[in-house]
Amino acid sequence: MAKVVTIDEAIDHVKDGMTIMVGGFLSCGTPHKLVDALVEKGVKDLTLICNDSGFVDSGVGKLVVNKQIKKLIASHVGTNKETGNQMNSGEMEVVLVPQGTLAEQVRAAGAGLGGILTPTGVGTVVEEGKQKIEIDGKEYLLELPLKADIALLLGNTVDKSGNVVYYGATRNFNTLMATAADTVIVEADNLVEVGEIDPNHVVTPGLFIDYIAVGGDK
Repeated sequence: MAKVVTIDEAIDHVKDGMTIMVGGFLSCGTPHKLVDALVEKGVKDLTLICNDSGFVDSGVGKLVVNKQIKKLIASHVGTNKETGNQMNSGEMEVVLVPQGTLAEQVRAAGAGLGGILTPTGVGTVVEEGKQKIEIDGKEYLLELPLKADIALLLGNTVDKSGNVVYYGATRNFNTLMATAADTVIVEADNLVEVGEIDPNHVVTPGLFIDYIAVGGDK
């Protein structure tokens, strides 16, 4: 199966009501062309798993502004005032998760684990409604895996088999999310032939990638 598709063809896989993961940290490492196409398509009632809600005019924040998100699972939302507005009005459910816990929940899904145990949040509002387990006299919260229908990622250099090389800090949540969704789509800044990437530089093997959407005019 040819993995290389257009941005629009990639976004056709995203349907109303789906759970999606989007890589990035304050829009750094976010697949902007895929997000913009998602905004244009107007898919709604999405559950969004991401590190943060971006800005009102950049990254996944555009989806929030366009009121396409029903539920947001993220580690912080302070850079997007619209997130706060919709959360306080009850238009959008927001689940705030400690950043390390969020990363581990995504990793757990990708690794096929039943959850993780963490002391983070014990004795705070974070523990509400969660199972606590005591090990060697210390309490831990059981945090369940986070999986998505679709993950939207950004890769700096991607070959036609889907092997991905990231640039610096843009890898952030992208590497974890690549393993934790039923369908994984990577927006490629640079598309190259198989064999052009040094195997030692590959971070996400093509095995995890279902579709490659070429970014820019490459």
